[in-house]
Amino acid sequence: MAKGQILITGGTGYIGSHAAIELIQAGYKVKILDNLYNSKITVLDQIEKITGVRPEFYEVDIRDAVELAKVFEKNSFDTVMHFAGLKAVGESVKQPLRYYENNVGGTINLLECMEEYGVDNIVFSSSATVYGDQGEKKCSEEMETGRGLTNPYGRTKYMIEEILKDTAVANPKFRAVILRYFNPIGAHQSGLLGENPNDKPNNLMPFIMKVATGEIPELTVFGNDYDTKDGTCRRDYIHVVDLAKGHVAAVEKIDEGEQVKVYNLGSGEGTSVLEMVKAFSEASGKALPHKIVGRRAGDLAVICADPGKAERELGWKVELSIAEAMQDTLRYLGMEVEG
Repeated sequence: MAKGQILITGGTGYIGSHAAIELIQAGYKVKILDNLYNSKITVLDQIEKITGVRPEFYEVDIRDAVELAKVFEKNSFDTVMHFAGLKAVGESVKQPLRYYENNVGGTINLLECMEEYGVDNIVFSSSATVYGDQGEKKCSEEMETGRGLTNPYGRTKYMIEEILKDTAVANPKFRAVILRYFNPIGAHQSGLLGENPNDKPNNLMPFIMKVATGEIPELTVFGNDYDTKDGTCRRDYIHVVDLAKGHVAAVEKIDEGEQVKVYNLGSGEGTSVLEMVKAFSEASGKALPHKIVGRRAGDLAVICADPGKAERELGWKVELSIAEAMQDTLRYLGMEVEG
């Protein structure tokens, strides 16, 4: 498609901000909407330093239909890239209604706004959690989704995917690319931009980062009795810059083929929690203190992608390694990289 104007919801967040950089560098006009619940306005400064462009910013919550409509009234968007949402698995188990209201309710508001203002294209930030527990098998897009989901976060992603499919049936002009991604890590190679949540971290890498900087005394490893090589959970980790480039590839193919297209964005390789600890220690040259406790509610033993479809149809594949992700994270933290 032609280089158009893209609205990024959740665009000051970890993944959204990296996607903004790649889109700007690819020639797209980017505008960002975020409520700043779990991100910082200073991210705009970093995007500008890296790209030379400061995206126009709207501090709006997608649950606020009135303010959301004002953003669409002022602009002429070609595509919405939808990242805005709560994303902590453990938190969703404790606060399910909050997750349904924010993720599903907010997305419905967004889709209604898109319909009203004639915006037909959306790229949706989904998750590998929609696959549930597939055992040791690599998750492929053809697998059944929605069964055996272990947490409300995953159910919200599944529900939104189904809403997008139903919207496409009702509107022949509607186009959606659903990107199911696995575990983003790393930071921009410049060291200017990385993961920096406002609240207590819920994912592995932010915890590792806080241990490395001394904010937390040690990393908590949830369970070492899973049916894996070292007993800890295995995940398919992907460098956030690779992930962001996948979004550019999705936008450029959104007008082609089926109304709703689904792609995994992952490496196809699993790495355990303890292997991640080792990789960070090797990159930094320092041991990472950690302790093993009981399992965390909602966690699965293994989640790994089959990324073949994205390579075939989008021309996208992972290019950056776990080691490079660790090195870029250290640069973002202002710490020395070993070697």
